[in-house]
Amino acid sequence: MAAGYVSRRRLPTAGGAAAMPTEVDLTAVAQSYVDSRAPDRGPGATALARLAEVTVRLDARYCREVAEYFDRAPLVEFDPALADLYERLKVENRRQYQAIVDAGIEVRPWSAPGQPYHGSRELIAGVRETGVLHVYLTSSGHGPAAPTGFHPLREPSGVVVGGVELSHNDVFRAVHDIFGHVMFGNSFGPVGEFKATYCHLHMYPVELHPVLFVEHVGQLCWFFFGPHLRDPQGRLPAPTEPGYRSPAGRPYAQQKVFPFPQGYIDQFVSMFHYREPA
Repeated sequence: MAAGYVSRRRLPTAGGAAAMPTEVDLTAVAQSYVDSRAPDRGPGATALARLAEVTVRLDARYCREVAEYFDRAPLVEFDPALADLYERLKVENRRQYQAIVDAGIEVRPWSAPGQPYHGSRELIAGVRETGVLHVYLTSSGHGPAAPTGFHPLREPSGVVVGGVELSHNDVFRAVHDIFGHVMFGNSFGPVGEFKATYCHLHMYPVELHPVLFVEHVGQLCWFFFGPHLRDPQGRLPAPTEPGYRSPAGRPYAQQKVFPFPQGYIDQFVSMFHYREPA
């Protein structure tokens, strides 16, 4: 199956036999959504199909700086302006969720023990082959622990699937998995997560990027480059060195509420480039 395409579920025909699955072009779904909302979404006016050709030059020093800023930031720094941005983010996520459902993709809350996918390959292949996305619920844990305290995305979204009401964070996870990871096959490693975030930013108005940056890049940099991973000399140990902690053994970042300064966002965007035609 070509990248960006998802098989819809096999539905029974009138005779009881399974019909041949049809395919969903996720890039076309995303482009239609963007075109219906505004002529220019995200960092630069571009056809979303071009995002398949984007490359990133990961700057480890920048990632450490972002991780340190995130680490020092308060857990909650909420004011009316930020509250308004989160309300707008909720609306955007709900509309993107409806776009994938209308296209024929089924979202199912995950109720079994553990995580629904063991890595990005399993997520991408599973959704592309079945047209079904399993979502690990925020109520089951944000990372390894149950979420506590206030966060605007932990509020109920009004979306009910199989008798389960999704939180706004669950809806956000669903649309990011589809448009960030499945659409262009972006992995869960630092490069893949950065590409997934960059691609998904194009589907939101630029005013929401500071909030999206906290929810994605801030948490990612802390997870992969945070001060808690460094040795006494401030170095990040390599996989073969003492003190190295594999991703499976690391804590997830707290879900903080604050706006990231624009300068960090501008540096993030500057790391991405498009491949030149052969």
